[in-house]
This record gives sequence, structure tokens and C-alpha cells, in this order.
Amino acid sequence: MMFTTLDNVRKLLKDNADPKILASSARYHKEGEAPKVYGVGMANVGKIAKEAFKQIKHLPKQEIFELCEGLWQTGYLEESVVACVWAESLHKQYEPADFKIFEHWVHDCVTNWADCDTLCNHTVGSFVTMYPEYVAELKKWAKSTRRFVKRAGAVTLIIPARKGLFLEDVFEIADILLLDKDDLVQKGYGWMLKAASEAHQKEVFDYVMANKSVMPRTALRYAIEKMPVDLKAEAMKK
Repeated sequence: MMFTTLDNVRKLLKDNADPKILASSARYHKEGEAPKVYGVGMANVGKIAKEAFKQIKHLPKQEIFELCEGLWQTGYLEESVVACVWAESLHKQYEPADFKIFEHWVHDCVTNWADCDTLCNHTVGSFVTMYPEYVAELKKWAKSTRRFVKRAGAVTLIIPARKGLFLEDVFEIADILLLDKDDLVQKGYGWMLKAASEAHQKEVFDYVMANKSVMPRTALRYAIEKMPVDLKAEAMKK
């Protein structure tokens, strides 16, 4: 049953591959980091994932997580996105023990920013909103030596931060990552600050101004992107 399900998903992905998307996909990733891809547009991947989920939603959560694991193991971007859609579809059933599975995917399966953001924005973001005590774990991720684990610590809070949640934690994670030299980490925590600015513009602006002498310009630009022109100009002054 399980292998049949995954075989069906893979066949659908292969059947929907677009040579143009396949040819252009490497542009979005650093050299040597482009994931394996079939070349399916993300909107299409989402549709395939949701349709396939209808066939498995009756299964116990643990079995669906095992199917997700099978998808993660291949290293194909589209398969990891299907795994993320399925895992997020179970969000009403999340319980604290599930964190170990999500942490394993972040540490052992994510190999590029697209995997990282898809998994963390939705699955892990939904989880920490339900179980806020696990935000402390994100601060541990932010102290990792690995770029995508560090980025995961920040981008998990994007959607909660837009809703005004976890502001103090956002600033703590930004403090941990503040001087990081990796541009994908800088973009990750800058994006987190930008998300927080949608509900807490003044606080985020004050944070940027207090740190702008040392904050990398990449992170700073991301953080102020949604702010009014006058505040942007103020923040960008040398």
C-alpha cells in the first residue's frame, strides 16, 4: 500500500514535468546546492499533493509521516514539497512528540532553502503556534553550525510573527543570527523581522536602528521592506 502510494505520486510528478521549469530550476539555488528536480511547477506540485492526500488521509498519522519520510529520502524537491503538504495537512493532530520527527527532517533531510522554507513556514510554524514552549528549540537551531538549521530557526516564525506572535523570541533569534556571514541566514532572519514588522512596525524599526551599525545590509534590507518610505530611508542612511 505505502509503496504504491509513493509510486503513484512519483508517476504524477514525472508526467507533469515541464522541460522549461527543469532547465531554469538551477537559477534559484547556489552552485552545488540545487536539489534534484523533476521540473514541476510548484502550484502543480501542491495540487498533486492535495489530490494524493485524499487517498491516504484515513491512515494513522504515524503511517502518513512514514510516507513523508519516504518522500524526503529521495532528495527530489517536488517530493519534499509533497511531504510538507501532507505533514501540514495533519496539523490538527499534532502532539508534542511530533517535534522529534520535524527536527529530524530539518537536520537530516533539508538540503536547500526551498525545502527549509516550505517545511518550516507551515509544518513547524503551525506546530510551535500550537506548542509555544518549543520556540526555545528554535533558538538552539539558530546556534547550529549548519546554514539551513540556522535559517530554519528564523523562518519557522514567519507566519506566527505576521500575526503578532512571539515578538520577544523573534528579537532573541535575530540577536543570535545578527552577525552571521551566510547570506541565506541573513535573508532568513531579515524575512522574520519583516514579517514581525507587519504587526509591530515601531518595535522592529527600533530594533533595526539599534543594530544597523553591525547588521549585514542584506538582512537590514529584508527587515525594512514593508516599512514606509521615510522609515526605510532613515534605516538605510550610512
